[in-house]
This record gives sequence, structure tokens and C-alpha cells, in this order.
Amino acid sequence: MRAGAALYGALVARRLFHPPRRRHHRTPADLGLPFEEVRTTTSDGVSLHLWLLPGRTDRIAVVGHGIGLSKSASIAHAAILHAEGFTVALFDHRNHGLSGKDRSRRGLSDRFTRDIEACVTELRSRCPDARTTIVWGFSFSTFPSFYVLGRPDCGVDAVLCDSGPGDALAPLFDAFLDSGAIPVPGPFRAGEPRRRLGEACAARAIDMLGATWPPPVDAGRFSTTPTLFLAARQDAIVPSAQVHALADRYPLAQVVDVEGAHLQGLKTDPESYTAHVRAFVASVTAR
Repeated sequence: MRAGAALYGALVARRLFHPPRRRHHRTPADLGLPFEEVRTTTSDGVSLHLWLLPGRTDRIAVVGHGIGLSKSASIAHAAILHAEGFTVALFDHRNHGLSGKDRSRRGLSDRFTRDIEACVTELRSRCPDARTTIVWGFSFSTFPSFYVLGRPDCGVDAVLCDSGPGDALAPLFDAFLDSGAIPVPGPFRAGEPRRRLGEACAARAIDMLGATWPPPVDAGRFSTTPTLFLAARQDAIVPSAQVHALADRYPLAQVVDVEGAHLQGLKTDPESYTAHVRAFVASVTAR
């Protein structure tokens, strides 16, 4: 039983980063937004599928999505930035949506960060006069969205994060198991088997990521880039306290607590949520 729990935990970790693909359940057109389909290629050769929402060329934004989801989950969020005049690129991470496969089981933090870099590069090539570049991540994509600030010449002026990241990785994977997002066989749901499953899943997932977390304050642009963390008060996967603990490390990071569960802030209280995002956008575009 113990060995079985550990083995299943390792399999769960792999499935987290190589999930079954979901079809796009809607497109920007469903919200009345103009868009075109674009493909770009990462520095390690993975093809990414984007929806490009045209706007002003001096304001650009890259918008991600949660793990196991696709860019169709973030259209309403992208619409907020588009209403503020931004040219927005919604994209599917590798192994998600219509983007390419990556069967790698090592260095995944670097690989997912390359996705964001490729989208920023694509937008900046289309809008060479851009003065403000924002990256917006959700749940799992908040980690590479923030991590990109450690890249040389990242070209990102501000970061938005919804439902993450937290100050530690292991609790995230344990909470994800508790959420029911991935089915856990009955014998592994309680007691010693559940503990071993959680430990194995977290250990394997962290090994697959291969990241230093939290990022060093004095590295890259972590201490000089405005960042807004939108922490959901009822979030059981990345609790608000963990988000606050991370943000406290970085001088230009701020946290706003919003109503709702994980990734549900915009649906739960759209007026307040949108107001917080718009205030942050106004502050960074005025710099």
C-alpha cells in the first residue's frame, strides 16, 4: 500500500504538467472582442497557439491560464485589459489547448517560462513602440509569470497574478490533491497512504520543475517591477496567507484580497475585481 501510494503520487505529478487537453469552450468573439489566431515558437522549438486582440501599440499584455485549462478560461480577464487599450495575446501553454507537446520531465519551470518569453517577444515584434508590457498569470501560470522577471532582458514592466503564487511549493500540490481536481483512489484518501501520496506527488513535481522558489529578491527585476497579487479569500489551494507571505519579500509587490474561491474572483465580485485591476494598470501606465 505504501509503495503504491508513492507510485501513484509520482504519476499524479506527471499528469499535472501533461494533462488531458480541453477544447476551447468559447472564443473572444463570444464576448464581442476582435481577434486573430497566431502561432509563435518558443526558444526551445515548441509551437504556441495565441489569440491576438488588437489595441493600442504602446500597451501590450500577455495573458495565461490555469493548469489543465486553456486560454478560453481567461477571455473575460483579457477583456479588462483590452478595454484599457491594450493589445492582448491570450495563449495556451505547452501541453495545453492548441499548443505543441513537450514530453519533458525535467526543467519544466524553465520551459513554461519560455512560453511567456515567446509571447512577449511576439507581441513586442508586432508593437515595437510598446511602452508598457504586462504579463498576467493564473494559478499555476502565476509561477512562470512572476519567474520571468529573473530572465535577462525580460521586457516585462508589470505582473498580475490571480490565485497564486504562494511562498512554498509543497503545500500547493498537497492542496491540489485535496481539491479533487485529480481523482484519488479510495485506499489512498486517508491516513498513512494519503500522507505518502502527497509527499511523493510534491517531491516529484518539485523535481520536475527544477526551480529555485521563492526567487531571490536581488535577482533580475524582482525588486523593481510592480506586481499585483489577487488573492482569493476562500482559496483552499493557494491560501491568501501564502500569497501575502510571498509578496512581503518584494518591495514593489502588493496583494489585494478578493472574494471567491480559487480562480473565481472575477466571477464572484466582478466590479471590485475589475476596479483593482484597472487601478493597478493606471498606476503602471503612468510610470
